[in-house]
Amino acid sequence: MTDDEITVLLVDDHAIARNGVRLMLGTASGIAVTGEAGNAQEAMQRVAEQQFDVALVDITMPGKNGLELLKMLRAGCPRMAVLILSTYSEEIYAVRALKLGAAGYLTKDAPTATLVEAVRKAAAGGKHVSPALVEKLAMMVGGGGAGDHEALSDRELEVFKLIAAGEALVRIGELLHLSPNTVTTYRTRILDKMGMASNAELTRYALEHGMI
Repeated sequence: MTDDEITVLLVDDHAIARNGVRLMLGTASGIAVTGEAGNAQEAMQRVAEQQFDVALVDITMPGKNGLELLKMLRAGCPRMAVLILSTYSEEIYAVRALKLGAAGYLTKDAPTATLVEAVRKAAAGGKHVSPALVEKLAMMVGGGGAGDHEALSDRELEVFKLIAAGEALVRIGELLHLSPNTVTTYRTRILDKMGMASNAELTRYALEHGMI
C-alpha cells in the first residue's frame, strides 16, 4: 500500500460478495481493500484498529443493518466516506441512505467501472448519485416524488418488506428480535402511514415499486 492509495473497508456478511467486490476493485490502480468485516460489530472493530478512506457497506446484515452501521460510522469516523452497496434497488433505500450521510448508493449489479468511479469520488469528498436518483431527488425537492414508504422509519421499513414478502408476524419477530406484540404495533403504524388496510395492499405496493 502506498500513501496515495485509497484504502477501503468491505462490510458484508457474505464472504463471496466481499470476494467479488475485492476482485472488482483490484482491477483499478490506486485502490486497496485493506479491511473486511461480516457485521457492524466487526466493522467498528476494524475502524478502531486502522484508518480507511472509504467503507462499502451492505444493507442487510445480521444484528445491526447497514443503515444503523452508517449512522455509527458517520458519528465515529466523520472523515471516512461510506458507500452503500445493496441488492435492493435505489427506490427503497437510496434517499434514506443519503439523508443519513452516505456518499452514495450502488446496487450489487453495478458494473466495475461504476463501482471504481464511486469509490474514487467518495474518497475525494464527493457523492455518487445515479441520473435516476438525481431525478428522484429533484422531484422530492419539488414536493412530488416521495413514495409512501419514505414516511416509514428504518425499522418500520424492515417490517414492511418482510410483511410484503409474506413472512408471518411471529417469524418477523424472530428475524428482527422483536416480540410479536411489537411487530403487530409496527404493522398498525405502517398501514396507517401508508393509508392501507391489509397485507395484500402492502405486497402490491412493494411489487409495483420493485421492493421484493
